[in-house]
Amino acid sequence: MNENKLALVVGMARSGVAAALLLAEKGYTLRLADQKGKEQLAQALEPLKGVKGVEYRLGEPAQDLLEGVELVVISPGVPITHPVVKGAQAAGIPCIGELELASRWAKGRLVAITGTNGKTTTSTLTAQIFQNAGKLTHLVGNIGLPYASVALETREEDVTVCEVSSFQLESIRQFRPDYSAILNITPDHLNRHGTMAEYIRLKGRIFENQRGDQPVALNYDDPILRDMAAAAPCRVVWFSRTGRPPQGAFVQDGMIVYGQAGQARPVCPADQVRIPGPHNLENALAATALAMEAGVPAPVIRHTLRTFKGVEHRLETVRQLDGVTYINDSKGTNVDSTLKAIASMTVPTVMIAGGSSKQVDMLPLAQALVGSQVFHVVLCGATSQEIAQALDRAGYRDYSMAGMDFEKAVHMARSLAAPGGNVLLSPACASFDLFKDYEQRGDTFKAIVGALKSGAPD
Repeated sequence: MNENKLALVVGMARSGVAAALLLAEKGYTLRLADQKGKEQLAQALEPLKGVKGVEYRLGEPAQDLLEGVELVVISPGVPITHPVVKGAQAAGIPCIGELELASRWAKGRLVAITGTNGKTTTSTLTAQIFQNAGKLTHLVGNIGLPYASVALETREEDVTVCEVSSFQLESIRQFRPDYSAILNITPDHLNRHGTMAEYIRLKGRIFENQRGDQPVALNYDDPILRDMAAAAPCRVVWFSRTGRPPQGAFVQDGMIVYGQAGQARPVCPADQVRIPGPHNLENALAATALAMEAGVPAPVIRHTLRTFKGVEHRLETVRQLDGVTYINDSKGTNVDSTLKAIASMTVPTVMIAGGSSKQVDMLPLAQALVGSQVFHVVLCGATSQEIAQALDRAGYRDYSMAGMDFEKAVHMARSLAAPGGNVLLSPACASFDLFKDYEQRGDTFKAIVGALKSGAPD
């Protein structure tokens, strides 16, 4: 990559700003583009104050800003179908994402984790395992801290654990993890990727540059990933909650083990994994596979599995009030994630669902509610009617509509819940109808719940 040249950075959210700062540090002059204006982005651009050689072209069409540019770097929110990407390709200008940019300068071992669900939990757990093994560990990527923001700080002896989304995988070229994992693949982001085939292809890109003995850990219980293994140009190891893979992490006689069936080493009793639910056992198995492949001692993995509490916004207990437990699962941004939340409910539950659409079928969600512990659903947000229609088709009639009023939805759920039960926020949808991201939605839920007073609901 050429230094002292002009780079166009498109998208001025966290990853775009981090990419710009990295490029400036490496001697590039910068042209910054975003569909929003400078006033709207004032807070986001604060880290760039004082950086020399920056040309702000905010609010202008990015595809009109390619003159003289040697490199285009796009944020994950910018699809590869965007006119600026097409324009760069036509002009022969390299166009990469922030993830690719960071990986070209980062040092140390890279662990990359993708999948439809469980990425944040598994990435955080895996990073904690390496930290407990005494490694300086950087947790980056789709989890919220851009890879580019730490790339130049990494050392050869460090470990970087990167949560990777399909959006980020669209724009990689040489991105090559030392260890990778795909946790599962179910319908998601079809509003961006168009088809399941394209979504599956993008997920598989995480290992496309791995070679030889570099391992990719795949879910043996997922038929899509079983089929994908044949395309891997590197070594495949498995993790499985229900099966006996030829090599990997699996459950045998109640024990998480690693190795080959019949010759596997014990790691940790499965019932001692602290984070609850069968989906979290899968996440623990994936983390175990990655850590064992990286040479982390089994006692370190066992200690971490026993003590790791989970992550914010994923089946997070907020509080108990008047005998009702309030659970924040705002990270349930797709149907499959919410299905796992529903399966984790062991007492009568009122669920709050709805948000912005990803153009996926809601009928599987509705069908799973029939006969579950979720006895009532409060619908809120842009997809309320869409979900209601699916509930009607499935014969699930116990739902209420809160319109676009999120606080009203929480109060409605409270009025329906009974002592000994739960109120669960698990939207099964993105958050962009009412919030900037799932974190803001979860924080808002926690604030509303935190302000509730004991006694009869209003």
